[in-house]
Amino acid sequence: MQSNLLQTPIEYLKGVGPNRGDLLRKELGIHKYGDLINFYPNRYIDRTRYFKINQLQNSSAEVQIIGKIIHIKTVEPPKGKKRLVATFTDDTGQMELVWFQGQKWIRESLQLNVPLVIFGKCSSFGGVFNMAHPEIELLSEHEKSLRSAMQPVYPSTETLTNRGISNRVVNKLMQQLFLETQSLFAETLPNYLLSDLKLISKKEALFNIHFPKSADALAKAQFRLKFEELFFIQLQLISRNLIQKHKIKGHPFSKVGTNFTSFFQNHLPFELTNAQKRVLKEIRNDLGNPAQMNRLLQGDVGSGKTIVAFMSILLAIDNGFQACLMAPTEILANQHFIGLSELSKLLNINIKILTGSTKTSERKIIHEELENGQLQLLIGTHALLEDKVQFQNLGLAIIDEQHRFGVEQRSKLWKKNTIPPHVLVMTATPIPRTLAMSLYGDLDISVIDELPPGRKPIQTVHRFDSNRLKVWKFISDEIALGRQIYIVYPLIQESEKMDFKDLMDGYESISRDFPLPKYAISIVHGKMKAADKAAEMQRFSDGKTNIMVATTVIEVGVNIPNASVMIIESAERFGLSQLHQLRGRVGRGAEQSYCILMTSHKLSNDSKIRMETMTKTNDGFEIAEVDLKLRGPGDLMGTQQSGVLNLQIADLVKDKDILQLARHHAIKIMQEDAGLQKPEHQSMRVVFIEMTKRKNIWNYIS
Repeated sequence: MQSNLLQTPIEYLKGVGPNRGDLLRKELGIHKYGDLINFYPNRYIDRTRYFKINQLQNSSAEVQIIGKIIHIKTVEPPKGKKRLVATFTDDTGQMELVWFQGQKWIRESLQLNVPLVIFGKCSSFGGVFNMAHPEIELLSEHEKSLRSAMQPVYPSTETLTNRGISNRVVNKLMQQLFLETQSLFAETLPNYLLSDLKLISKKEALFNIHFPKSADALAKAQFRLKFEELFFIQLQLISRNLIQKHKIKGHPFSKVGTNFTSFFQNHLPFELTNAQKRVLKEIRNDLGNPAQMNRLLQGDVGSGKTIVAFMSILLAIDNGFQACLMAPTEILANQHFIGLSELSKLLNINIKILTGSTKTSERKIIHEELENGQLQLLIGTHALLEDKVQFQNLGLAIIDEQHRFGVEQRSKLWKKNTIPPHVLVMTATPIPRTLAMSLYGDLDISVIDELPPGRKPIQTVHRFDSNRLKVWKFISDEIALGRQIYIVYPLIQESEKMDFKDLMDGYESISRDFPLPKYAISIVHGKMKAADKAAEMQRFSDGKTNIMVATTVIEVGVNIPNASVMIIESAERFGLSQLHQLRGRVGRGAEQSYCILMTSHKLSNDSKIRMETMTKTNDGFEIAEVDLKLRGPGDLMGTQQSGVLNLQIADLVKDKDILQLARHHAIKIMQEDAGLQKPEHQSMRVVFIEMTKRKNIWNYIS
């Protein structure tokens, strides 16, 4: 009975009706009874305490008082707003209640000399305390209602408040809902889990989240509901992972052939780090299995993901398969092409690049060689997804910086083969563990967490605009030593004109301070044609210019070992992960490199934390954790990913431990009963199937 009742449209609840129902749908996404039950308060007020009028203080705290109204009048001052004023008394003194809006119906509803409970914020004016727009209730009603010690405060919007749907109204609707459903809420977790984790029942948790009798009851309710929310998300992700491993067949790469062995023994440009060896072993194990590999490779800027990707490609080629590598921008695709051509030149591998600017004649050759199997490795941008691009037998697809590609784009790549290729997703944006467990819980994760030996950590300093002369002196010293400099300006979509002006002003003043012929400067920004950008990048790469002035166009994928200084202008306008990515553009050669964060003196608290974090650590994972705390999960993953984290009660930052607990139990259950067929798992299976129907949260996951 209960699950059907929870499907009832919200307007049928007593006290709602069509108009309020419409508002609740538009403003809060509450369509049916079940949505209202899961609409949780975002804070609570302690209503156990009653104040006397002579105990009031001029603070912004909310108080409740028992007393009665003895007099009402309308005040119309010559200047200022008309207001309704009531004199309220108890046995210790008197105060005023004031209303500026809705005066007519409030006046009609007020009763004189009846015991009332008032609630609101007090302020003192001319020695008299007053309370504006108080909540008022008859003492007799107050004592009868489902009142809890901790008064819930629900999220609201301006429209709702203006249309009379106050917190008190939501509270009353919630009481009505509990009366109509008689709290018949089905249990969703198995009994053994409740007793193992000492969790309260679903029914008890829902009651205590809306009407907590004490702080302890509230804490137990929150823990139970947070656990449940995170547990079902993990169940979904883990089941997807198991389905991929059992049902989606892949090509087993059974041998380690000559290309791989020859490269490993004779052509490795440097000794692999232990982290690279470990990750390569994980990938080789996956590729040897008859199930499709789905692995996320995380590594900080400069940790050597490319070489691991290349050796995985060699395994595919040695087993008679083709491979492809897809990057989000032409600059990055070109860089991969140059790097991998360099690595493979001694191995006689046929490797080509396909981007938007590839000539038609070259495209024709690429299409032919792909289909007859001569072309072993194709690198490219979105151009790889075109229908014309057909492989003879694609065995491995590598996607770089995957958060920049949508789901449809990725699935097009899988369909290029009858049996889906193995998939390796790479990212240089370290993802905090809690986020990775929630966003990529269905992928196996490999992490390269050490830098190649001989790399000197980049020294990062924070300087104010007033120190600019010293910074310029430092630049000229570095150029005298033969090094190159990046100077990056922010580019924020909304204020593009202003940013463009900042960039051009900056470029002009740098050109004055570092004049020709002694110095040469390149400039790169989003308004330039692709060919002009490439030409400027090339000049800098060839060492023909000393300074590169740019917007964040260069954030991903420029590899210039001779560039040793990164100056970030208006650094307070960048997010942490962007600052970290930009810093990773230097420090690629053997020389000591520097990153200088330039800001104004006026910094918000968050900006200060960002500057301190950057100067304190080079560890991308540590930086990502701070970023998650500052910005929250939605912002961190960009809009296309944030839907996945539309959590109702849990918080990935604060509830890390609950998430790990939930994942642990979800894995255990899925290993023992993947189809949730056991009798004790029936209630869980119902919720699981219901969630699978609601595709919205899972769309974005790889």
